Amino acid sequence: MPLHPQVQAMRARREASDAPQLYTLSVDEARAADLASIQASGGDPEPVAEVVDREIDGPDGPLPIRIYRPVLGGELPVLVYFFGGGWTLGTIDTSDAVCRHLANAAGCLVVSAGYRLAPEHKFPAAVYDCHAAVRWVAANAAAIGADPARIAVGGDSAGGNLAAAVTLLAREDGDLPLAGQLLVYPNTDHRSHTASLREGTDPYLFNATSVAWYWANYLATPEDGLNPLASPLRADTLAGLPPALVVTAEYDPLRDQAEEYARRLGREGVPVTLTRYDGMVHGFFCMSGDLDAGRRALTQAAGQLRTWFTP
Repeated sequence: MPLHPQVQAMRARREASDAPQLYTLSVDEARAADLASIQASGGDPEPVAEVVDREIDGPDGPLPIRIYRPVLGGELPVLVYFFGGGWTLGTIDTSDAVCRHLANAAGCLVVSAGYRLAPEHKFPAAVYDCHAAVRWVAANAAAIGADPARIAVGGDSAGGNLAAAVTLLAREDGDLPLAGQLLVYPNTDHRSHTASLREGTDPYLFNATSVAWYWANYLATPEDGLNPLASPLRADTLAGLPPALVVTAEYDPLRDQAEEYARRLGREGVPVTLTRYDGMVHGFFCMSGDLDAGRRALTQAAGQLRTWFTP
């Protein structure tokens, strides 16, 4: 189907304003522009019962986390959420609206985990930071009112890539069972050359050039892209990973690689739900203030979390 009318209107506004693509800016400029755009389209942040910012010990220094609690008191399941931004952009503020919504709608704690960004910190720094955040949540569950037996991970775009990588590490750990993985249009293969990537050339939307720019910032060498922690689709096996919800957008260069990851999860025995949102573009999950489909996707994600967390 064609671009959804709400997306067409958004695209028309971008074209009229002649807003530069993020990859044409300096990294600092791109970070500021990205956050401003997400906050403008994310809708009014929902109130939650409690929001706590703190720092935890990471592999190479302190890392910020933000804990969202929908109700005071009691032990709740928890989603550890990783923001998107191509491993280059973003902070825990980037996913604030998403985390608030999911906390309320799923009835769970949401821990938004910060991680070191590229190009200052190349792969695999972000992966190990995110893994450390999940292990911290499990080890400190009693202190934050979380149920250590009901921990899920999730993220959008590069955050979805990091969530998938964390499930691979958690499987290796053997002592960190995860209830589920919420993967929203994740990068899954650095060497991807699919139809959706080839066709993703619109200069006013997230496009193939955007994808290449992020990978170039993230990887120290192209060979690093063969590592399953960078390209989860290249893992020898996906068997034994936690159940997954994979959300994709029709007009997204990452669509095909994300959907192939979902199909492969299913072929290898992992319970998986794959939902493509027709007429949508990369980033729509974080645009619930402008796009009805963003709100529907958040509702779907919250429902899936409730299912995973049901004893």
